[in-house]
Amino acid sequence: MTDPSVPQPVLTERLELRAVGPADLAALYAITSDPATWRHHPEGRHTAPGVTERWIERCTEHRESTGVSYWMARLRSDGTVVGVGGAQRQNPGFWNLYYRLAPAHWGNGYATELCRAAIRTAVRQDPDLPVVAWIHAHNTASRAVAARLGLRDLGLRPEPWKHEPMHAYADRDLTFG
Repeated sequence: MTDPSVPQPVLTERLELRAVGPADLAALYAITSDPATWRHHPEGRHTAPGVTERWIERCTEHRESTGVSYWMARLRSDGTVVGVGGAQRQNPGFWNLYYRLAPAHWGNGYATELCRAAIRTAVRQDPDLPVVAWIHAHNTASRAVAARLGLRDLGLRPEPWKHEPMHAYADRDLTFG
């Protein structure tokens, strides 16, 4: 019998997506501390394992309060960690679509696959909220992923956290930003 308090993995064609948790610290820190994964936003890089640990705690809090948060993405074939991502409910009322992949796994379509699963999960959880990916103008790879997902570029808008102008790719028009 499945314990309803334990989040079940989401399976895609090639990926197993499991809720981020404390056991993921080493694998997640390897990704979030790698300067290559932050070339579009260098100041976001995790410079100590404690930063990643707090990030994991926030993910757990989101999952416990809304039922959905970010996942660790592993290859179904052998369990190799390829990255992290998913959708997380944010204020002022939207699903934040996010991913960060280890550079060795770029260019294989994993970001698109992970994000498609995240959008399905978010819409199933609360279809009234828009799904939004906030993307730096110079991040052409992520902008291409958003376009493949069918998200529309609503132009530069102040993102909700630092109010930095970023492209808002969304599944519908936004009433904020």
